[in-house]
Amino acid sequence: MTALHWKLVIDAADPHAQAAFWAAALHYRQEDHSALVDRLLAAGAVPREATLTVQDRLAWRDLAAVRHPDEPFDPASDTGLGRRILFQRVPESKTVKNRLHLDLHPEPGSRDTEVARLEGLGAKVLRQVAEPGGSWTVMADPEGNEFCVH
Repeated sequence: MTALHWKLVIDAADPHAQAAFWAAALHYRQEDHSALVDRLLAAGAVPREATLTVQDRLAWRDLAAVRHPDEPFDPASDTGLGRRILFQRVPESKTVKNRLHLDLHPEPGSRDTEVARLEGLGAKVLRQVAEPGGSWTVMADPEGNEFCVH
């Protein structure tokens, strides 16, 4: 049996800002869909209103993605074929605790340095947790989505 291909999809008010944050946080690569957007616009397959310009390139208005830099991708669309996070614009804001979150695992002994780096990118510390099973820092990304740094 072959394992399923998957991507994590996260609702966002600003998918491009979220993609920029998480690309920097995870040392991932922001996907550049401009070649695909150009082709679809030229073919009349999508309206111009479905796009915008981000970092001097055409992008989808309501979608942005990041991918692991060492994993395969489709060169025609720059879409990752491995570990990938897609951010999609939604009209409603986040109102309750996540039911799913990322745990980041920096090098042993570097949690405080990593937390400071993430704060510099726009995350904030929500609380420190120390339990018999371990300790970690609970943080929130720029849109309030919780994640942990172990």
